Amino acid sequence: MYLLTHTKNKHEPWNKGKLVGQKPPLKLKEVWAIRFRLEMDHQIRELALFNLAIDSKLRGCDLVKLRVKDVSHGNAVLKRAMIMQQKTQQPVQFEITEHTREALSCWIEQAKLKQDDYLFKSRFKDSPHLSTRQYARIVESWISGIGLDPSVYGTHSLRRTKASMIYRRTKNLRAVQLLLGHTKLESTVKYLGIEVDDALEMAEQIDM
Repeated sequence: MYLLTHTKNKHEPWNKGKLVGQKPPLKLKEVWAIRFRLEMDHQIRELALFNLAIDSKLRGCDLVKLRVKDVSHGNAVLKRAMIMQQKTQQPVQFEITEHTREALSCWIEQAKLKQDDYLFKSRFKDSPHLSTRQYARIVESWISGIGLDPSVYGTHSLRRTKASMIYRRTKNLRAVQLLLGHTKLESTVKYLGIEVDDALEMAEQIDM
């Protein structure tokens, strides 16, 4: 009887029933579709979060813990930033593009955030900043909002988006490795899934 009750009350994982594994990056048109919806709905906080997620290429656990001082100096948002990654304990740099700087400036001003404040505070009292689970739910709403299947995409889709675009344009694996903060090149190859994609591209070019 105890075992049955214990099993029934056991906390279910947040990703139960969801597809797990490699999440595809967003396409450029999908990035702009989400950005357009957030701008039209005047979702200043979410626009800043989305833009920064794309630019920074950070894991969710690092993104949600960013403080104002990590991306700005005084009243100016930086063009480049550096943080220490939680998973690898290695520093990683990232660029902050103009539209992201504008979105961040608007959000910081609207929320009246100070330098030591978390950029994205949680709306729950027991958490000082947005949790990775909350972030995942927000990403899910962005994905479904443009008509995509939210079970196919995830927070890592945002991390992979710009990295994948950079690789496609430059074929520079080392550059992508540095931008993602990977310690091994093999990790970048596996993360991007480029061996399979490149093989398929070559196969498509051969008409027999």
